[in-house]
Amino acid sequence: MSSGVAGYIAALDQGTTSTRCIIFDRRCRVVSVAQRDHEQIYPRPGWVEHDPLEIWRRTQEVIEEAAGARGLLAKDIHALGIANQRETTVVWNKRTGVPVYNALVWQDTRVAEGVEALSRKGGKDRLRETTGLPLSTYFSGLKIAWILDHVEGARADAERGELLFGNVDSYLLWNMTGGVDGGVHVTDVTNASRTQLMNLRTLEWDMEILELLRIPRGMLPEIRSSSEHYGEMKSGALAGVSICGVLGDQQAALVGQACFRPGQVKNTYGTGCFLLMNTGELKVSTHGLVSTVAYQFGGERPVYALEGSVAITGALVQWVRDNLGLIERSEDIQALAQTVTDNGGVYFVPAFSGLYAPYWKDDARGVIVGLTRYANKGHLARAVLEATAFQTLELVEAMEADAGIPLAQLRTDGGMVVNDLLMQFQADILDREVIRPAMRETTAQGAAYAAGLASGFFTGTEQLAESWEMDQVWKPQMEAGRRTRLCKQWKKAVLRSMDWEEE
Repeated sequence: MSSGVAGYIAALDQGTTSTRCIIFDRRCRVVSVAQRDHEQIYPRPGWVEHDPLEIWRRTQEVIEEAAGARGLLAKDIHALGIANQRETTVVWNKRTGVPVYNALVWQDTRVAEGVEALSRKGGKDRLRETTGLPLSTYFSGLKIAWILDHVEGARADAERGELLFGNVDSYLLWNMTGGVDGGVHVTDVTNASRTQLMNLRTLEWDMEILELLRIPRGMLPEIRSSSEHYGEMKSGALAGVSICGVLGDQQAALVGQACFRPGQVKNTYGTGCFLLMNTGELKVSTHGLVSTVAYQFGGERPVYALEGSVAITGALVQWVRDNLGLIERSEDIQALAQTVTDNGGVYFVPAFSGLYAPYWKDDARGVIVGLTRYANKGHLARAVLEATAFQTLELVEAMEADAGIPLAQLRTDGGMVVNDLLMQFQADILDREVIRPAMRETTAQGAAYAAGLASGFFTGTEQLAESWEMDQVWKPQMEAGRRTRLCKQWKKAVLRSMDWEEE
């Protein structure tokens, strides 16, 4: 690390359910954490929204709390990086700073009709060659179009140049750098690659797609690299601190896991599951994955990744807690699952918002199959955890087929990796090692890495790779015949979830 610089670096980790500020020291150790949840809004089945103003308030609160807990001032913080929930779509008035509608969350499925309409000509892959993405409710482009078409006056305001679009990174960065008083309207290549509006090869907005979706170009932020100086904090405890890193949360976790070589893979177990492989060069998937930008550091060439996304994993545990009341805390799921020795023949496919990779079935819905009088809440709890591992297995199978590289081991991160039962079952069902790193906060760490590389806090990726440490390794223990039977039953359960929605 460079000498003569402030001793700490900050990361804002704005996720699907909460916002955190984490401050790291020179040895990448966590010195302060502040976290606040925000409301999950469900106006109708399949609709998922956030209040952008609440997210902005939570952002300011956690920054103040994290700095205040250690008595840190702006002069102590060398730079700040941002990691954010991707695809979640915000449209706001640039003169007032007020969103015209709630943020449409990445899980939201209200644009399914738009997906089908576009798919009738050219199929769901009609934009894949340009964007790396299949047509899906997942991505931002159709969400922007929905807001413009359904919020009174929004399209006219957008065409007059009064509205701005951003995923959460752009929205927060604009506010942090001044908002209506000169806020910077930019995004990075990783977030732009999740909108289905950017050409993956040129790293520029694609005018043909903008015309297809009727989205005014003037709404969109400038696309920049993931690691450079974007602007300075204009208020609060860290006023004057440079913002020097922006990464979509899953790409941030890839960077935080120091996956800087092609072939390295990480899986994040959070609200959903996200498996990313560094492929170096752009590789278009033929097995149901998506191609995306992994990161771009300053003026260096962009690095690409293959990604498999699962919508509901940790969110399923929350559902069991909040909707069924089977557990009081999310962490209680392991103890309940351990009251039985197996799943009792029960399988839970959590297709609450359709199936993402590798199926891309918007009409799928959640199912529980294999119920008998023998089944109890322990079997259901085990089926909940096993669903995460089975869905990850399907992503790994697709990724190996796309990349032509057998996976030797899986690096894991995210809130669910503290669950030893899940990690052991994951190793068993994958039949390969599963590794948990010593640093659990890999998403925030990736944002800090990006900011530190741009600001001189870190010397380069070699130093970051050398600092990566292993915490625990799970080795497969399951007999091959049992593994085959379990996987066969899971795939049967997945088929039962498909083609449920007819409208």
